[in-house]
Amino acid sequence: MSKITGGKAVVESIRAESVNHVFGLIGSATMEIFDALHDADDIRFIGVRDERTGTHMADGYARASGKVGVILAGQNGPGVTNLVTGLAQARAAYSSVVALAGSLSTGHVYRDAFQEVDQQSLLTPVTKKTWTVTRADRLSEMTAEAFRTAMSPRRGPVALNLPRDVLASQTDWEEPKLISRFMAGGFSNGDLASLDAALEILSKTERPLIIAGGGIKNAGAHWNALELAEALNAPIATSPGHGDAVPFGHPLNAGQVGPRGNIVASTLAREADVIVALGTRLGFNTTFYSYDNLNISAKIIQIEAEPTAIGRFFPVEVGILGDAATVASSLAGEIASLRSNATCASTATWTSDFQAKYAGYLTERDAQLGEVNLTTQPAQVYKAMRAVLPEDAMISLDAGTLCLQATDALNYYNPPSLFSPLDFGLVGFSYACGLGVKAACPDRPVISLMGDGGFGMTTSEIGTAVSHDLNTVAVVLNNGCWGAEKAYQKDFFGQRYIGADVPNPPYDKLAELWGARGFRADRAKDIENALTDALSCGQPAVVEIAVDPNALYSFRRDSFQHRVGGQN
Repeated sequence: MSKITGGKAVVESIRAESVNHVFGLIGSATMEIFDALHDADDIRFIGVRDERTGTHMADGYARASGKVGVILAGQNGPGVTNLVTGLAQARAAYSSVVALAGSLSTGHVYRDAFQEVDQQSLLTPVTKKTWTVTRADRLSEMTAEAFRTAMSPRRGPVALNLPRDVLASQTDWEEPKLISRFMAGGFSNGDLASLDAALEILSKTERPLIIAGGGIKNAGAHWNALELAEALNAPIATSPGHGDAVPFGHPLNAGQVGPRGNIVASTLAREADVIVALGTRLGFNTTFYSYDNLNISAKIIQIEAEPTAIGRFFPVEVGILGDAATVASSLAGEIASLRSNATCASTATWTSDFQAKYAGYLTERDAQLGEVNLTTQPAQVYKAMRAVLPEDAMISLDAGTLCLQATDALNYYNPPSLFSPLDFGLVGFSYACGLGVKAACPDRPVISLMGDGGFGMTTSEIGTAVSHDLNTVAVVLNNGCWGAEKAYQKDFFGQRYIGADVPNPPYDKLAELWGARGFRADRAKDIENALTDALSCGQPAVVEIAVDPNALYSFRRDSFQHRVGGQN
């Protein structure tokens, strides 16, 4: 046992948790941590330009690696308030992020001290759990608890507030005898009565549909989901934002479902007689909470690790509390022997009909849209990306209509390969997230798709990419406006535009000023070459693509039905 500073105790504690990457922004409140990191050759510190985007990097790292992503906010007050958006995003994605937040000295609390804010109250609503450490001798214990909490079902972000005086204090240190880690999967296969009830329903279904969500994707359990789909000979769709839950190209993969999915998968959900909700809440992006997007007569079997999610939005015939992957395999092992020849024949017709329609959809999706010498349409960009991106590509998306259109317009072959803001709908997420994904998976190509407005929020992180050799490719679709909002103003507010247009610098040139590579495609026929050059350049790269500013689309038309006709 030896005496070390609290700051060094934090570093030793995260080392014991096998952390090898820390994203952060330096600040005076946590100097003891940074000083200890200086000697930690086995931990790569990636200095960021903003705590928000650093949190997105930690989020992307966590999702891509399956481990904890660590963000270090070095300064109390403003450094920590910048975490809020990133942590809220991570919570919406059930992403295992641990935020180490510099905090005010304990003797200065409630004295209107410099940069004082109630960080405990601030961070509690946007995290799974927030603690304030009050004694240096508890740093190791509470760090281990933060990691355990972040990784336990459902995963989510955790914040540790670390007061200056606690980090500066001397404390006894010895190597932890037991670090508590949660290993995903295998904790429950559901109760036997529920499994039997599910098997009874599945034995008689003629038009089954499986909808796989984050419970499959985040566990890397696509083979378990496909095992059940193959046992049933059933189409398997994915919830929006989880299009990589099962690999593209599998003959039973129907793509993403719901109001923002493709028409074939969405029609399946409206016509299926049994829906197996496999690790999904059937939440907003999948259903808009409406039977417009699900067959009201369908029997729903919902398999979830979180008890409050079962039957929360739609009544279920059978709810199974358990690990989606384990339950899927249990059902697959039993179901084939229980189904009659007549039932299997009906399902075969249902599935072959879907496969024919889905093949037609993919063919139509690949049809050339518009003249290549005229203003580029978003669909032409997605077609070029499908042609150029390698199958091991990892793709991060932003919010906004251009990126929402891309969710089911791109192909995701090797899970995990799709990283999006999901239900939080955050603009300004994609580029920083992609840098975190690249840190986790340096040997896979990473492409971050953004609109010009969202990319403008995060361009300073090009400096982070250059400084730390995070060689991602940002694809910026520049239509010179906040496209979602301008579409609503066009369709529902009589074209009374305000705040919708965005003047931008040439982002390819801006990238070069930061020391990255810049590429540009002003015409559709130039896109494939620009993408190919960016992917092969071996440096951080930005590809700016000029897209038609009039190619506007109102996704949430349901929100403005009261304004049909565009009345003021």
